[in-house]
Amino acid sequence: MKIKFLWTLLTTLLIASSMYAQRPIPENTMVSETALFKREYPRVDKQKRGYFRLYAPKAQEVYLVCGKRYDMTKDNDGWWYVTTSPLVVGLHFYHYMVDGMTVTDIETYTYGGSYGRSSAIEIPEGTEGDYYRPQEMAHGQIRSVVYYSTVEKQYRRCHVYTPAEYETSKKKRYPVLYLQHGMCEDETSWPMQGKVNFILDNLIAAGECEPMLVVMDKGNCSIPFKPKKGEDINKARDAFGSIFPSILLQDIIPNIEKQFRTLTDRENRAMAGLSWGGHQTFMTTLYNLDKFAYIGSFSGAIFLRDGDYKTAYNGVFADSKAFNKKVRTLFIGIGSEENFGAQKMSDTLTALGIKNTLERGKKKMKEFLEAIIVNLVNDKGSIVITEEQKENLVEYKVKVASDDMGKVIGKQGKKENAIRKLIN
Repeated sequence: MKIKFLWTLLTTLLIASSMYAQRPIPENTMVSETALFKREYPRVDKQKRGYFRLYAPKAQEVYLVCGKRYDMTKDNDGWWYVTTSPLVVGLHFYHYMVDGMTVTDIETYTYGGSYGRSSAIEIPEGTEGDYYRPQEMAHGQIRSVVYYSTVEKQYRRCHVYTPAEYETSKKKRYPVLYLQHGMCEDETSWPMQGKVNFILDNLIAAGECEPMLVVMDKGNCSIPFKPKKGEDINKARDAFGSIFPSILLQDIIPNIEKQFRTLTDRENRAMAGLSWGGHQTFMTTLYNLDKFAYIGSFSGAIFLRDGDYKTAYNGVFADSKAFNKKVRTLFIGIGSEENFGAQKMSDTLTALGIKNTLERGKKKMKEFLEAIIVNLVNDKGSIVITEEQKENLVEYKVKVASDDMGKVIGKQGKKENAIRKLIN
């Protein structure tokens, strides 16, 4: 009996030691900020390469999917390892394929994006990324708000950013930006990978942004768009997430205005969105210009043909004078590697007399977020990207849209002339 016990104990210790007899930590690397507490992987080096490992002793084939496929090698102790090629700065979703099964990394936080809840690695920027990092200043809050949807007949949750002064300026009311995520994401995306609270904190502290509330809700598009077999793709696309505008107008806005000190007129209400959230923004605001004065689309999934512009959205673009009088800012952001027709849309709208601001370049979505916020408070000022900053900007791809939300924006002229308050 004693021998059997000792044998069992020895076997257990051997298995345990094999699990923890990993390779030495690679030199000159650091743990990604996305890693869980006390985890040692994933890691990043100064060349912006990612280092990954996974314990799967019985697996026959394991590879990493991080933008592309990286085959992993197995050590004798059951650990699989791989180092990527240099990655662009920003947050990248990833997952493992283990003998044909999709596996999330248990060593990182998970994020809404990619195929659902995904692991992620952060490739850090230099000081140019300080605008979305916490600084020594008063910080706002991200609040989780549960409310009942009369449209869906169930409870939902949204996240609300309140500026640092919200708790001390008890009588002050604030303008509101309703900010939507992209396809496969959810209400956690802008607060987590988008770092919207730090961006707002820094802009407000610098005097570049009027203190405001930002409301982030689930757009009912947190799954890849895939028409059913035999289904008309245009009808399927029109139906995808189409319930959200009603939820926003009938449930979210009334609840926010009931629970928070907001300014409730259209001149104090904005909406913007990434990818499918850009589509939902247009579908919501352009049919309801009596409720919104500021509109923004980041790589928006906008489907307009040449002959559609004067009739689209109940003909809202047909009367440019009326449109320009109502809409203070129409912002269109697009990455340089994308082909969503944003340039053509901007040119067509301009030809129709519709005032709009187009931002195009090798930019990440944190940058577009900052740009739209600045445009919301600066509908006459100009924002450009300097040549030096262009060298630091990175490739943006639709597939990893909100994983790369960031900023390196330059402004022309004196700051006090370039930035205006949200409300005159």
